[in-house]
Amino acid sequence: MKRTEQILKLADQRGIIRPRDVEAVGIPRAYLSMLCKSGQLERRSRGLYARTDAPITQNYELQEVAKRIPSAVFCLLSALSFHNIGTQSPHVIWISVPKSTWKPTVEYPLNLTYVTGTAYSFGIQEHIENGVPLKVYSPAKTVADCFKFRNKIGMDVALEALKEVWRDRKATADELVEAAKACRMYNVMRPYMEAIV
Repeated sequence: MKRTEQILKLADQRGIIRPRDVEAVGIPRAYLSMLCKSGQLERRSRGLYARTDAPITQNYELQEVAKRIPSAVFCLLSALSFHNIGTQSPHVIWISVPKSTWKPTVEYPLNLTYVTGTAYSFGIQEHIENGVPLKVYSPAKTVADCFKFRNKIGMDVALEALKEVWRDRKATADELVEAAKACRMYNVMRPYMEAIV
């Protein structure tokens, strides 16, 4: 198989590719420029390439962030939007990363939350969009995070998320309790959960 065909096949499989993806299969990164000049690939942003006919979906920005920051888990307002919970429309991308992670440089406005242990690892779901794996917190974990970071996003957002997740059955009472305990928010959330259950 020709090198250009290998790269195009890789782009079809992964949605977005980076120069390191091409080099990992033994192809020099110069081939990316050649494919861009021929119109078969396009440079979507610095170091990220996709097929010219690849769709740009609603979550395209999340795909780019996921490619650049593999440890990123989409949280808070970005997770609410991803799960279609509430009325918030985030103007920045919200991600959680382990506390030791360096501050990434991306072309999108980011709001980072540094967390450790269970607060980071609990409730991660992986969704594949156009071949790109996106790590997003579950609806229950997202609600617990909204209560944990209520000073950043507002108590009204946390309450709206809790009510909607319960009403639309996106999480059970047990899942909400488990997530609240993982985030050490059980005592804060319990009165609100008791009021809606």
